[in-house]
Amino acid sequence: MSKNLTLWDKAKREGRRLSFITAYDYAFAKLAEQSGIDGVLIGDSLGMMMAGDPHTLFVSLEQMEYHTRIVARAIQRALIMADLPFGSFEQSPEQAFGAAARLIKAGAQIVKLEGGAAMVETVAFISARGIPVCAHIGLTPQHLHQFGGFKRQGKTQEAAAKLFDDAVALADAGARMVLMEAIPANLATEITQRLSVPTIGIGAGAGTDAQILVLHDVLGINPDHAPSFAKAYLNGAALMRQALEQYAGEVRSGSFPAAPEADPQISKP
Repeated sequence: MSKNLTLWDKAKREGRRLSFITAYDYAFAKLAEQSGIDGVLIGDSLGMMMAGDPHTLFVSLEQMEYHTRIVARAIQRALIMADLPFGSFEQSPEQAFGAAARLIKAGAQIVKLEGGAAMVETVAFISARGIPVCAHIGLTPQHLHQFGGFKRQGKTQEAAAKLFDDAVALADAGARMVLMEAIPANLATEITQRLSVPTIGIGAGAGTDAQILVLHDVLGINPDHAPSFAKAYLNGAALMRQALEQYAGEVRSGSFPAAPEADPQISKP
């Protein structure tokens, strides 16, 4: 069992809330690690944040392996979670195990897969073979066509009951965590109180054991529209644009690079 997962279980028992952030490269993962973030997710949201895709469905397993590997190089303390991308795990539990094993070999400590009760057998199969799994319910972006877009879930009594049952079934099957996205806060709280494993919320209120946000949303550098439940802690886009404009201006004016006081001497071999 991963030491990091044991620490998360302990935090759940002690009522300590933890933080997750997405990261897709070494530099930002290093910042997250140095900032005391508790967990880093290499999310398939990289398709939208890094490649400008309209959704996550184009992301390949090879891309997830690459980004997991470079993020893992920066992390010594935080929990490393990686997404199983669309098409890499739905066909069979065996297919899912093969994909999950590749992400674990790339540096992940736990893999995340989207879906409710239909994924119970897969979660059980992977977990029984030594790979920790985080289940993802509610707004699952890989199902956006089925949902008709990025829409909040669990709004009716019937839909809420199904999500509750899905969460319990997935945890009973061996999921080490359950992530809930864009569901009513009271429902997320009820699920958190029912489950013995840690829950992670995104747009699911304050009653979960942990929270997760997309890095680009937190830093205010999302090139497109951030979801309503996100919070920007910095106007990063404006600050970065100002720096780039200053650099370009100095190049045009000739003030950068500055003239050296004396030409450097080149030593001969």
